[in-house]
Amino acid sequence: MIFIMIKIEQGTVLEVKRTRAGCSEIVVRVDGAREAAKAISYDIITGTPRPGDRVWLNTTAVRLGLGSGGYHFVLHRNGPISLDSRCSGHIMKLRYTPYQLRCLSVEEQTSPHHELLRDRESLAGVPVVVFELHSQLLPVVLGIRSVRRAARVAYVMTDGGALPVQFSEVVHLMRREGLLATVVTAGHAFGGDLEAVNVYSGLLAAKEVGGAEVIVVGIGPGIVGTGTKLGHPGVDQGIGANAVCSLDGRAILTARVSFADPRPRHRGISHHTVTVLRRVVLASVRVALPDLSGARGGALRRQAATLPAQHELLWVPEEECAAALEGKSDWLPVMRTMGRTYREDREFFLASAAAGIVAAGYVDGRAQDGEDEPETVAVSRQGNRGGAGQCRDG
Repeated sequence: MIFIMIKIEQGTVLEVKRTRAGCSEIVVRVDGAREAAKAISYDIITGTPRPGDRVWLNTTAVRLGLGSGGYHFVLHRNGPISLDSRCSGHIMKLRYTPYQLRCLSVEEQTSPHHELLRDRESLAGVPVVVFELHSQLLPVVLGIRSVRRAARVAYVMTDGGALPVQFSEVVHLMRREGLLATVVTAGHAFGGDLEAVNVYSGLLAAKEVGGAEVIVVGIGPGIVGTGTKLGHPGVDQGIGANAVCSLDGRAILTARVSFADPRPRHRGISHHTVTVLRRVVLASVRVALPDLSGARGGALRRQAATLPAQHELLWVPEEECAAALEGKSDWLPVMRTMGRTYREDREFFLASAAAGIVAAGYVDGRAQDGEDEPETVAVSRQGNRGGAGQCRDG
């Protein structure tokens, strides 16, 4: 028998530090504790917190020392909470749990977009960057913007990481600064501009309703690992790529690259990326990589040569990738992956920017298959067997 345990404790709200749409970061004192602690309240679930409120807290992750950012999560706040009657939706997320949420799904019959989406089944060549880690989202979009400054970019957040999009501070900042035109939360993820039942309809909603010229799809914050080849949310990257290809989009995979990660399996091209390309992706896709100089560039080239030959490797000059990120220096302090900064893990962020740069080259006058060179992007190609890169069965 498998036991699933939740650590629940009571506490008092001391301070509301900041609030963003549907989410409050608060300071609490857990009963019996000497020091105050951080907590997150999803106000659309438990109501708006105030100093002095008594709250029930899920403290499980913090007590286990897991990577939740050191936050407890509010389960219940004293005082009544009522259903927002303005919502006409009938689709539930977090279904059959005590916190199931009513939302207006973009596809359902009462949605104003139902007729638009009812018979849609093609992305018609829209470029879609599929990433593995949430920390790749910002550099991917900066890469897009370095080539197409005014491109409408939509983010489809899948449910492989955090489920509430409000937990992502970087998404909040990107929306505020206009880097993202639309956020779609798919599956059991929730809180976006549009809610979608799954990643397929989420992609179509991003194009048809959000008017996206480029789509970026991947999980929210947080990732788990089990020490097995397939037991991690990075597998969602391959599932997302399959969805893009089956919907006639142009899938560009963001490679997870690092020369700072102390774990050998994540050095150079991560084993996560390799596994996704070998075992999960069912079509030929484009893989963007930074064309690094020196010994690291040689090592990356040698490793890339072992990837499945049906995929097309697009190498973007290192200086273009760096310029895309360093030209927006205000964003550099925001970039973190596994606790490492841009300066500490530069190649990780360059690889992400490379994917955005490649995707941006397909925005205007999308080429037909066979006339596939991305515009305005200086790339070199490697590996093109059987029409690779054209999202066909491989």
